[in-house]
Amino acid sequence: MALSASDSSFRREPDSVLADGFAIGGVRVMNPLVLAPMAGVSDAPFRRICKEMGCALVYTEMISGMALVYRNRRTLDMLHVSEDEHPIAIQLFGSDPRVMASAARIVMDGGADVIDINMGCPVPKIVNNGEGSALMRDPERAWAIVAAVRQAVDVPVTVKIRKGWDDSSVNAVEFAKGCVDAGADGVAVHGRTREQGYSGDADWNIIAQVAHAVDVPVIGNGDVISAENSFEMLESTGCAGVMIGRGALGNPWIFRDCLHYLATGTHLPQPQPRDRISMALRHLDDAVDLKGEKVAVREMRKHMAWYIKGLRGAARIREAINASEDAEALRSIMRAYLRQLEDGV
Repeated sequence: MALSASDSSFRREPDSVLADGFAIGGVRVMNPLVLAPMAGVSDAPFRRICKEMGCALVYTEMISGMALVYRNRRTLDMLHVSEDEHPIAIQLFGSDPRVMASAARIVMDGGADVIDINMGCPVPKIVNNGEGSALMRDPERAWAIVAAVRQAVDVPVTVKIRKGWDDSSVNAVEFAKGCVDAGADGVAVHGRTREQGYSGDADWNIIAQVAHAVDVPVIGNGDVISAENSFEMLESTGCAGVMIGRGALGNPWIFRDCLHYLATGTHLPQPQPRDRISMALRHLDDAVDLKGEKVAVREMRKHMAWYIKGLRGAARIREAINASEDAEALRSIMRAYLRQLEDGV
């Protein structure tokens, strides 16, 4: 039976030992909580916030190895890492072992503590180039990439994979073993197939199978949207770390709550509207400082909408957010909205 986030038949009480960390090669990760690599989301401002909230290891957005080798300016900008983000895994994607090795050296010189190779992205434009989850149908090439990157760098190398291509070709265990044999120091497993994309339930059983099959840390990914889920995944799969993606959108406090729950079995108070909107404004300011107003405003619209999700009147405010063209307009909208919420309007 595939375990899902709603299956609690296996649960025991949390224990503080579950709040302990793990090591990827020589990199110590202080607790089990990991921020997933999410395109258009896991940039430096968001990573820093998640770190402050208790996340022990953050991943960057996936970065094209080919674009790095060709020194694409926008791609190089994605390597920006602040001192308070360490340890950080910089994730690369590509299908040519030599290119990936060269890109890995650039990333290592750019401050990566861990280099992760994306072998799970299901997006058609990635897959159609033989990259991302397409590599799970070409294991020999995948393992050659791992070996080339491992030989090129002095920092730990990990891979992020899926359950398989589809339900008729579930190969995560064998694939992960091959990656480890080729030199991988850790494996992150998303419990969905490429065919599933991000729909349906994640299969935690496959995470458990990989965790028991390899002698490196395994990070579980899929359907962790609450503190209870983080405990359930650790307890049921034997994985070393829990990777949180969509559960952190607009809710970086999830890391704080997970860490507290793993240690005590109790929850912290949920963030109030003032907390959410203050964080959204801080996030906006950090993004403007890093990327400039035009880019930051465009990228922050979705974050603003996530921060207010579920609050009274949020749908109306989202419309105003999406129509905003500058940072001051966004600030004014959010401040006025907070006054309305606190005044009970």
